[in-house]
Amino acid sequence: MSPDTPGYLDVHAHFVTDSYVRQAREAGHELPDGVPAWPAWSAAAHLELMDRCGIETSMLSVSSPGVHFGDDAAARRLAREVNEAGADTVREHPGRFGLFASLPLPDVDGALAEIAHAYDTLGADGVVLESHTHGTYLGNPDLEPVWAELDRRGAVVFLHPTSPVCWERSALGRPRPMVEFIFDTARTVTDLLMSGTLRRHRDLTVIVPHCGGALPVLADRINGFMKMFMPAGDRAPDAVAELGRLYYDLAGPALPRQLPALLNLVAPDRLLYGSDHCWTPAAGVEAHVAALDAAPAPDGAASWRHLTTANARRVLPRPAR
Repeated sequence: MSPDTPGYLDVHAHFVTDSYVRQAREAGHELPDGVPAWPAWSAAAHLELMDRCGIETSMLSVSSPGVHFGDDAAARRLAREVNEAGADTVREHPGRFGLFASLPLPDVDGALAEIAHAYDTLGADGVVLESHTHGTYLGNPDLEPVWAELDRRGAVVFLHPTSPVCWERSALGRPRPMVEFIFDTARTVTDLLMSGTLRRHRDLTVIVPHCGGALPVLADRINGFMKMFMPAGDRAPDAVAELGRLYYDLAGPALPRQLPALLNLVAPDRLLYGSDHCWTPAAGVEAHVAALDAAPAPDGAASWRHLTTANARRVLPRPAR
């Protein structure tokens, strides 16, 4: 990695701990989101993959199913545990990792306490929020104190999908990340739009995963319905313009179709690199990087590396700077 060939800054990278996996399994997540097995993770193996792919820094977060398995007190303990583990990894490998801290939503008081600990004690770089927790989607008015505190801190908020509440019927027995994650991303971002959460909190940096999920093809439909069905007396915002303010990572099969669709919705300066490792195996990450490195970049950028790295350095805290 050099100024001529910068390293990617990976905003969509995951970690697990043995304790986290054990507790998730005990809560019934033996096959997480219908995936056949839990991944293994270690900082050493992750760093080896990063070096092979030219990834300078990875922002670690806990993926679906998150940390709340039905009990507020247990969720508070588990959020603190994984955040401490992630912060330890960041400290042990300066400049190579950052941390998006987990919050025990929908427990608002627990989430506010963990925001304070994550930022003020651990030095977290942002937070990760699942698309919903037990049916509480992110535009729910009960979560307003959490959004207000994150906005006060100018937080980076990384959204991540999880299985929708109806997955037992809608997934048809197939792994939920294939289709359900894509639509749950669109569902929770639409909820944030229609609830006015994103309009009220303008100092947030919100990262939407997987090239925006289904949002690039639904944006005009969402916009039309918002204009028709906003509450009386509320002026409908331009949903397309609001979506254009957010940031989007390129994790998943971005090429050849999803990334061009996203570029019809947002400007290139809103795009960030994401690997989705450790849930995406190393071979998949290597193939994804090779495809991006081979693809022409928009707006005269030298490469997708140059473009996404410059974007990430502009919006991410400590590790990117």
